[in-house]
Amino acid sequence: MKALFYSEHGSVDVLRYDSRPDPTIGSADVLIQVAATAINRLDIVQRNGWFTLPGFALPQIAGMDMAGTVVELGSAVSGINVGDRVVVDPSLHAVAAQSSFAGHGDRHGELGVLGATHPGGYGALCAVSADHVHLMPADLSFVAAAVFPTAWMTTHHALFRVGKLQAGETLLLHGATSALTLAATQLAVALGAEVLVTAATEEKCAVARTLGASATAVNRGADVTAWVMQQTQGKGVDMVLDHVGPALWETSLFALAPQGRLVTCGNTTGDSVSIPSLGFLFQRGAQIKGSDAYFSTDFAEVWSRYCQGISKSQFSPQIHRQYPIENGAIAQQELESGNALGRIVLLHDC
Repeated sequence: MKALFYSEHGSVDVLRYDSRPDPTIGSADVLIQVAATAINRLDIVQRNGWFTLPGFALPQIAGMDMAGTVVELGSAVSGINVGDRVVVDPSLHAVAAQSSFAGHGDRHGELGVLGATHPGGYGALCAVSADHVHLMPADLSFVAAAVFPTAWMTTHHALFRVGKLQAGETLLLHGATSALTLAATQLAVALGAEVLVTAATEEKCAVARTLGASATAVNRGADVTAWVMQQTQGKGVDMVLDHVGPALWETSLFALAPQGRLVTCGNTTGDSVSIPSLGFLFQRGAQIKGSDAYFSTDFAEVWSRYCQGISKSQFSPQIHRQYPIENGAIAQQELESGNALGRIVLLHDC
């Protein structure tokens, strides 16, 4: 098969589009012909060698988020047919014991992830545990399906299982056009929460407003905490979902209402932060929570909700640009530039 892969860490120059061995499948697995795969920031972070997940190995075929067509079935697979159009759950949590991917499902340890620790959607073919593929509606595009898995599942888990966001509460998000914030804005608005969003530019803020954010602000050089207090009549927000890290950490913390929750699920700007005021923390009853990996057992329910939302124009995949897989280096450079106004998707020649 053809694949975009790398055998050493570095800039996009290490990416090669060339032949790789076809994947093999076990009795409880299926083989997917990948049609579309969305780029995630982890693709870039691991390629650069800044951080790698436990279990990462070179050479690496990235691509956690993918959709395609089933082309081969393991001998023990039932309920799935060759030719089915499917989206893939890349987490190896809760795979069947008979799958060749069994044993990599520790959510708080060495959790296996297709496209991060195992070959993923940058390859024309991808082996997947059969219980981790989910049928696509006939009218849903491969591109719209491919942007769902990591961003929407991670965000849904952080907002609702960890953060316990409720209708009527106020949520603060940063990075309006990042994958997680795009999903979080739409999920929270659909719930009935009020959503405040900050971004680096007014152009990115405008995207958040089209997705239902009630107010937005450019966060470069601005007093975002003061803006939040103005928007909430001095109360603060009930919850912050933060994947930015140090750059806006204090802003996020001091924007919290009494008994507010700061849920962290990323470290884009660095891995080290401090708590500037323990007094604020205990006087306000503020909570800081880490959001762990999502449960694969939640995937089917959230996927169904996403598909229904797309069909009713309640949700948008928010696609910025599509590239052929062989131009993956250019696509990754665009994501790294910070100028994308939505998701970037790679297309295989199927």
